[in-house]
Amino acid sequence: MIEIINDIRKKLIEKNPLIHSITNPISINQCANAIIAVGGKPIMAEHPKEVSEITITSGALMLNLGNITDIRMESMEIAAKTASDNDIPYMLDAVGVACSNLRRQYTYNLIQKYSPSIIKGNYSEINALYYSNYTSKGVDTDLSLDIQSITKVSVKLAKKYNSVILASGKVDIVTDGEKIIYIKNGTPQLGCVTGTGCMLGALCTSYLSVYPGIESVVTGCVVMGIAGEKSETDKGNGTFMVNLMDNISVISNEDIEKYINLEEIKIEKN
Repeated sequence: MIEIINDIRKKLIEKNPLIHSITNPISINQCANAIIAVGGKPIMAEHPKEVSEITITSGALMLNLGNITDIRMESMEIAAKTASDNDIPYMLDAVGVACSNLRRQYTYNLIQKYSPSIIKGNYSEINALYYSNYTSKGVDTDLSLDIQSITKVSVKLAKKYNSVILASGKVDIVTDGEKIIYIKNGTPQLGCVTGTGCMLGALCTSYLSVYPGIESVVTGCVVMGIAGEKSETDKGNGTFMVNLMDNISVISNEDIEKYINLEEIKIEKN
């Protein structure tokens, strides 16, 4: 896996693809800089009259529901259709589906019409995509949810939608329905600043542009987790965020080999 991860990272730098990201204004800056840091070219176009034209020139598309508006919802559907029609991989970050019926129904609609390559959410959001009656407060994860139950839900969603599922949390859970990969890198400080979950999505989408499949998601999680660990500080949240961006941009093959902490499980067929 280490060799594949470092090969994906190398390919992204070499190809320098355009990554179209329709995300929330809270995290636009962090996402754009994260994409640049790992070798992509970000564009954050969201006007309904141009998103199709821009998506079709992109290596991959990220849709993030973090701060939805009528215009942004219209644009995301147009972009998703364009990506689907032109075999452009896209990631759907289902931010807030556990706390808003509007977001939940909109996400269901997108998934059913235009199957995403990756469906991302924290434990609460992934749980809400499987259990229609499950709700939580705000966009933070429900700490009562355990890894085992979310793993089972993630596997079922992966098989149902033929997508890679990323359930982000203390342990990131990644599955394509055939295998499960737990990424155990990271630090609690990632939860102390806004936008790190969106940045993770931007990294995964960037790697998806050069390598389809589960390994691109694992690469994004490993890079984000290791960079987070190396950025830990007692100076405060601002220093941590600066450290994080620095460490994403300079992470090396040696860092991956030294710090990677993952577990892979093959799902037995019944």
